[in-house]
Amino acid sequence: MVAKITIPKSIEAALNYNEKKVQKGTAECLHAANYLSEALHMNFYQKLNGFEMLNSLNERATTKTLHVSLNFNPSEKLSNNKLVEIANVYMEKIGFGKQPFLVYRHEDAGHPHIHIVSTTIKEDGSRINTHNIGRNQSEKARKEIEQMYGLVKAERQQQLLKPGIKPVDIEKAVYGKHETKRSISNVVGAVFSQYKFTSLPELNAALKQFNVIADRGKEEGRIYKNRGLVFRILDANGNKVGVPIKASAISCKPILDNLEKKFIVNESAREPLKQRTKNAIDECLQLAPDSMKNLVAALEQKQIYTVLRQNAEGRLYGITFVDNQNKCVFNGSDLGKGFSAAALQSRIVSTGNKVTGNEVENKSGTTDKATYNLKKDLNVLEQQEQSAKNDNLLDVLISPKQEFGNTPFQLLKKKRKKKRKNNLL
Repeated sequence: MVAKITIPKSIEAALNYNEKKVQKGTAECLHAANYLSEALHMNFYQKLNGFEMLNSLNERATTKTLHVSLNFNPSEKLSNNKLVEIANVYMEKIGFGKQPFLVYRHEDAGHPHIHIVSTTIKEDGSRINTHNIGRNQSEKARKEIEQMYGLVKAERQQQLLKPGIKPVDIEKAVYGKHETKRSISNVVGAVFSQYKFTSLPELNAALKQFNVIADRGKEEGRIYKNRGLVFRILDANGNKVGVPIKASAISCKPILDNLEKKFIVNESAREPLKQRTKNAIDECLQLAPDSMKNLVAALEQKQIYTVLRQNAEGRLYGITFVDNQNKCVFNGSDLGKGFSAAALQSRIVSTGNKVTGNEVENKSGTTDKATYNLKKDLNVLEQQEQSAKNDNLLDVLISPKQEFGNTPFQLLKKKRKKKRKNNLL
């Protein structure tokens, strides 16, 4: 469990932040502690008055608000009752057990977490000292609660929630629902700063799950020739809609030059995170899914978003994984030979096989006919994954690590090697 404490200057601002999330449907007020009414029976102003009654007792204090977020590992499935219980224990341990406080569950990030809002002014008008409360009282409470409830320790969660970095707060950009530029900027800014990708197609794999895509335009067009880049919204069918937004108009400046610099940095930065993605895929394959669709669904439960690439005939030629827990993107072949599109198809077909990334043979050491055919085409498909050209620009953009133009793939006929007879002297 990771605990973060902030001391806002305004109780109204802290309360407003959480209540707006409730209005948007991305948060829920679970509990009102030390109030005369339950949370469900109070509106915004009733909740605010509970704090302001105490705040009015102390005119000298400049900071009167406590805002806490308790963040849990994605693997921890905690009920609302359990979250409220943890919140009550935590507030008691840091010295706020008798204060009025509100508990909100947020659903706008890739991990379960709650926010707690309270006041530092007590009934007698004195102020609770919050100096070093994060380092002292909160740290002690956090460790005790982790032990008490068997939670994942904060030290193991630092790859997910790094100090000073806010969890990604992204609403899917739906054309017509929100103002286009603002929606695109929010998504692109979060993905650009927090996800590790090493190519434009990998960036688009991450963006696609939020209905946004980076577009270089047609090769013969002015944007492409001038190394320009625009971002566009995708509708539910993956079609580009609305007015494109120039990369230079977005605050994080995700222009092509800056992206290419980031590609190089991310290449090594994502390497330590590769094993988690491989392990998750192997665990899902242990469930013996009977189709790629079922594998994708299983990976989704582990916070891995999967992009499948198919040619005009519907044949699968590539796959990309977006690990939303570690916020990194991998083309299947980058994870190893056993994780390419063809290899995964082979491992799915061979449901009786030993399922590992380096092995696609069955337990008896032989291969069935379907597996044999897939293995025979493995090298061909892997080459196709790198060089296939799709007429649809979107498919080209989300193809693995290709530059922005490709050559058509041609099958080469294998030439039989003639056996040479040794000449006897």
